Amino acid sequence: MTQQNPANTSAECLSRIRVVLSHTSHPGNIGSTARAMKTMGINKLYLINPKEFPSETATALASNADDVLNTAIVVGSMEEALAGTTLQIALTARRRELAHPLQTPRQLAPEIIETIQAGQDIALVFGTEMSGLTIDEVLLCNRMATIPTNPDYSSLNLAQAVQVFAYEIFATLADDVSYLAESRDNATHDALEHFFTHLEATLSTIGFLKPDAPKRLMPRMRRMFTRANLEREEVDILRGWLRATTTTERWLKPPK
Repeated sequence: MTQQNPANTSAECLSRIRVVLSHTSHPGNIGSTARAMKTMGINKLYLINPKEFPSETATALASNADDVLNTAIVVGSMEEALAGTTLQIALTARRRELAHPLQTPRQLAPEIIETIQAGQDIALVFGTEMSGLTIDEVLLCNRMATIPTNPDYSSLNLAQAVQVFAYEIFATLADDVSYLAESRDNATHDALEHFFTHLEATLSTIGFLKPDAPKRLMPRMRRMFTRANLEREEVDILRGWLRATTTTERWLKPPK
């Protein structure tokens, strides 16, 4: 049975997430944010009074996330950006008075997943590059988040912050990455047995294995190669190497 890509099965849930950027001053940050969003399957971008948009700089830094930019919604207020959402998460690096307790993206991820799986929309809200969100903007949100960083250097740019938050959501929603694993054509039992027979004969020929005093060499070699979980092609390579060892004269000459 073909395994589904979790990124596909979670697409509908991720479509419930909107990233809101408030008063972004540099268009490059909008493009980089679009790229960060697309890598995590999020495509709804809301821009509150951006200084410059559309922009060639934004498009260049989006790195083929043009679809996110092309469908971005530009609004004039935070109220418009949050309309229709039931969970609004303000990202801030500072403690705010009269606001909700600070949580990390990882702590909030389960609630976010529960909300979007229930078919409700959420907003991840980010402020300006220099000063972040205003107190009034934070008060329009019902959750507050911060990204733990080095206390001596806590500088994250806008797109990095979006990437971290989006990753925590995506990883919680689709934590199975087995679909990325390369398919293996493992060696059969009989192929391995032929290899071990060939290996023992070769080691005897070159004098590494003493037939009259084998000790535990072959059991250890067997355990080592069995632990490697060899593929069919790898066994073929090893047997080719064994053939070359006993048929090429230079292999039989002792080192000078």
